[in-house]
Amino acid sequence: MNVALIGSGSWGTAVAGLAAARAVRVSMWAHSEQTVAGINGEHRNPRYLVGYELPGNVFATTDLAQALDGAEAIIFAVPSTHLRSVCHQAAPFIAADTPVLCLTKGIEPESGLLMSEVIASEIGNESRVAALSGPNHAEEICRGGLSAAVIASEDPQIGETFKDLLLSTAFRIYLSQDMTGVEVCGAMKNVIAIVCGISAGTGAGDNTLALIMTRGLAEISRLVHARGGQAMTCMGLAGMGDLIATCTSEHSRNRTFGYEFAHGVSLDEYQTRTHMVVEGAVAARSVSELARSLGVDIPLTFAVEQTLYNGVTLDRALEILTDRVPSQEFYGLTD
Repeated sequence: MNVALIGSGSWGTAVAGLAAARAVRVSMWAHSEQTVAGINGEHRNPRYLVGYELPGNVFATTDLAQALDGAEAIIFAVPSTHLRSVCHQAAPFIAADTPVLCLTKGIEPESGLLMSEVIASEIGNESRVAALSGPNHAEEICRGGLSAAVIASEDPQIGETFKDLLLSTAFRIYLSQDMTGVEVCGAMKNVIAIVCGISAGTGAGDNTLALIMTRGLAEISRLVHARGGQAMTCMGLAGMGDLIATCTSEHSRNRTFGYEFAHGVSLDEYQTRTHMVVEGAVAARSVSELARSLGVDIPLTFAVEQTLYNGVTLDRALEILTDRVPSQEFYGLTD
């Protein structure tokens, strides 16, 4: 199988290596000529995972048409803020029945669309689009560390296609048909990780971390349920699994940003220095919009939105949260 991988960040680079083990060829699309030169000349991405040597059947190009030429499966791994524009440019070169896998996590502002829905709205045939999520730090994947993910797809055969492509002894893949649950979990866990980073940055302890993660999981469950997903999905790899990894790991850019934000580093400063998009910061706004439209209470996410975009101080955000009177633990959910 010839595979096109659209995106060249750390996660896209790691998944290119996974796919290369079973693909004839993996064609990576990158925006940067420097990245293309590094991958083609030295089998290394000069910006992300710089110590990781990509297999020899991976090549890169800045030409979308070239990357997609002859592709029998397509994987999108671009930041959420650029996904629609890249899909729009790529659409003319994608056949109507080619299987597509979305690695991007987020919810589109204003429309409230999931990332798989953004892709489908640009390239058509929504049933051939799947989404992968789980506790997967690229830094560990490229070293062969034991990991697992869930692939959600409306059509079970599409899920099987990508499972067969990416499965290995070190990378376990489970299947689901709950696209909504898997993707909402993937978007929201990044927001909760920012809160955990802020908590660590202000010197809070393990009790507070556990409180944030469990109440964050309750928020995720409420929004998944309200949007028509299965709350049980939140107990799995895309929910609790990814939440644990993102909220506690040194590799998590969302947690790391939260920690630095607590020490006075702005979002723009952090992203400029790291050359990485803090997806949780983007999601804080779009998830909040979606929650308000559905009448769902997500206080931790609202607090992140207020501190990042509306000038609310961390002290004031904490005061608002702790002034709330606790209610039923699983309110907003039905059996």
